[in-house]
Parts: sequence; structure tokens; C-alpha cells
Amino acid sequence: MMIIREFLSITLIIIGAAFMLVAAIGVLRMPDLYLRMSASTKAATLGISATFLGLAIHFNELGVSSRAIAVIIFILLTAPVAAHMMGRAAYFNGVPLWEGTHHDDLRGRYDEKTHQLSSDDEEADLTV
Repeated sequence: MMIIREFLSITLIIIGAAFMLVAAIGVLRMPDLYLRMSASTKAATLGISATFLGLAIHFNELGVSSRAIAVIIFILLTAPVAAHMMGRAAYFNGVPLWEGTHHDDLRGRYDEKTHQLSSDDEEADLTV
């Protein structure tokens, strides 16, 4: 049983390290801020989660496992929200999109003064 637990722990830690490596490469290789944030948030969140899950399995103690699960939940809840807020702030401040971007879904949909996003339903109500 101990060999299976060690193998599972090592496997999860290696998978986590691989995803964090992919996130680091994505930050270096992606052409604009928005793609870099997407790569780092998704891959790093999965990498940290796998690493901490491997840590919890390796130590097999309630205190360590509960802290590792708490960290995983915290990262899963905060990383996407933080990336969204940074991306939104960057978009409002005019950080340019990559020149290979073909379509900007947000152009013309934000009120410049209030920074509120208008929906298609609101536009349809205004035209009727």
C-alpha cells in the first residue's frame, strides 16, 4: 500500500511540475498580455493543485492534507478572478491585443464612463 501511495504522490508532483513548466513557457512565448494570463492561470492552477494533492498524499497526515486542500480551494477560487480583474483593467487601460487577433468581442460593448458591459438584450430593448 505504501508503494502505491508513493507512486501516486510522485506522479502527481511530476504532473504538477510539468503543468507549471507549461505555464512558464506560455508566459514567455505568448504574444500579448491576455494570452499570457490565460496560459499562466489555467496551467499554473492545475499544476499547483496537482502538486499540493501529491503533497497531501505523500505526508498522509490530517493537518497537512487539510492545509493542502485549503490551498487548492483558495487557488481555484482566486486565480481565475484575479486574472479576470487584471485582464479587465488592462483592456480599460488600452493594452493592445495581439495583431493576429481577428475579433474583439468587447469592442463597443463597454460604457467608457461606468465600465459596465452592455448585453445584447439591452441593445435589443433599446432598438425596439
